[in-house]
Amino acid sequence: MSTATTNVKYTVSRAADSKPLEWLARAGFVGYGILHLLFAWIALQVAFGGSNQETDQSGALRTMAGNGWGRFLVIAIGVGLVGMAVWQLFEAAIGESGLTNRRAIFERVVSAGRAILYGYLAYTAWKVFQGASPSMADNQESKSAGLMASAGGRWWVGLIGLVVAGVGIGIFVYGLRQKFVKHLKTQEMATSVRKSTIRLGMTGYMAKGVAYTIAGILFVAAAVTYDADKARGLDAALKTLASESYGVWLLVLIAVGIAAFGIYCFAQAKYRKV
Repeated sequence: MSTATTNVKYTVSRAADSKPLEWLARAGFVGYGILHLLFAWIALQVAFGGSNQETDQSGALRTMAGNGWGRFLVIAIGVGLVGMAVWQLFEAAIGESGLTNRRAIFERVVSAGRAILYGYLAYTAWKVFQGASPSMADNQESKSAGLMASAGGRWWVGLIGLVVAGVGIGIFVYGLRQKFVKHLKTQEMATSVRKSTIRLGMTGYMAKGVAYTIAGILFVAAAVTYDADKARGLDAALKTLASESYGVWLLVLIAVGIAAFGIYCFAQAKYRKV
C-alpha cells in the first residue's frame, strides 16, 4: 500500500472516530426510531380503514410536520439522518477489520446502501420542512411508469422488483439469525436489556423484511401487468394487505414489528458500535 493511500485511510479513520460524528449518529438513531413508530401508527390506521395516508417514511414525516412543533422535529431528525449517512459512508470507505475479503466487500456495499437510504430520507425531511409534500410512493410510481414506457423498461422494473424482494428476504434472514447482534455492545447490557433488545431487533427486522418482500413482488406484478400503480414501494405493499380480508391482520403484525424496530432504534442509540 502506498504512503499516500495509507495517509488517506488514516485521515478517514480519524474522521470516522470523531466524537461529534458519533453523537450525531446516535441522535440519528433516536430520530429514526421516532420515524418508525409514527410509520407503524399510520400502518395501523390504514389497517382498520381510518386513514388514506401514505404508509412509508415520507408519509410519517409529513404527518409529523403537520403537528405543532413537528416541523422542527422533522429537521432535527433530518440532521441526525445526515450524521448517520456520513457515518455509513465512512464505514463503506474504511471497512471492518478481521473479515475475509469477500465479507468485507459485502459489508462495505451494505454500508453504502444504508448511506444512500439515510441520505435520501434526510433530503425528504428537508423538503417536508420547507413545506413541500414529497412522496416516495409517487416518485417510485412515476419513475416506474417512465421506465415501462421505454423499450425494455418493463424488464428493468421487474428486475428492480426482484432486487427489492431479495433485499426483503435478506433483511428477514438478518433478523431471524440475529446478525445485528454483532453490531451491539452487548457486554454493556444487563441480561434483561440484552434479551429484550434482541427480541425487538428480531421482530423489527423480520417485519421490515416481509414488507419489502411484498413491495418487490408488487414491482414484478407491475411489470407483468403494465400497471405502475403497483410500483409504489412500501405504500402499495401495505395498502394491498389492507385491501384483503386475510391481509389486515398480517398488516397489523407488520405494524407492530415496525414499532418494535422503532424501539430497537432507541436501544441502538446507546449500544450501537459507532
